[in-house]
Amino acid sequence: MSAVTTGAAIDVKDLTVRFRSAKSSTLALDNVSMRVPEGGFTSIVGPSGCGKSTLLKVVAGLVKASEGTATLLGQVVTKPQQNVGFAFQRSALLQWRDVRKNILLQAEMRGMDRTVAGERADELIELTGLTGFENAMPHELSGGMQQRVALCRALLHRPPVLLMDEPFGALDALTREVLNAQLNRIWRETGTSVLLVTHSIAEAVFLSTRVEVMSARPGRLVRSFDIDLPRERDYVQVMADPKFGEYTRDIRQLLGAHDSH
Repeated sequence: MSAVTTGAAIDVKDLTVRFRSAKSSTLALDNVSMRVPEGGFTSIVGPSGCGKSTLLKVVAGLVKASEGTATLLGQVVTKPQQNVGFAFQRSALLQWRDVRKNILLQAEMRGMDRTVAGERADELIELTGLTGFENAMPHELSGGMQQRVALCRALLHRPPVLLMDEPFGALDALTREVLNAQLNRIWRETGTSVLLVTHSIAEAVFLSTRVEVMSARPGRLVRSFDIDLPRERDYVQVMADPKFGEYTRDIRQLLGAHDSH
């Protein structure tokens, strides 16, 4: 398959997804177009059931487009993608493997060199504050620490694109803030392009260089917000920045106005 030059890590054009069964047809996404620049961090927010996760799965090659295209790293997506990292709301750790072995599961599945994978795992363990817990079992970890392990596993093979589906949605607010700050640092240090699905407007604004707002189903893009905040983000400083308040207010008002129609 020939490469398509887009200047973007992810390029979605005129994407429509219909789910059909013997008795019905559901329009999940309707004519969606969006781009994630290389090294960018884009979040998608919108009402429950609006197709946010479906969009993520189309990019990953797990759901097929009915119309339009999704291009990943210059290639039109037609099958499941191997060169992405995927982080879900559930950590999905294997209960019989310790932290390090859970992270290295990615290496086993991909046939990575053991020495290289081990060194990378150690880097990620240090980067995410898991040092000292390498031999801990999942049941010995808090929910936040389990998500850190899952994030390390997703990043082990140095994916150029990281897809995240509500990875911190089940965590308490304080733990979520800590992990958001860590994710910001990981994004800056790795240069990975990130596409995040979240229900949290504050999380989207804090983390992103761009926020895409979607309507209720069928999901359509209502508006894009370019987030003009420093790349290195401290929670206290960002929350006190008037721009942060303006972005979150505008997005909340936009979603509220759309939900009323």
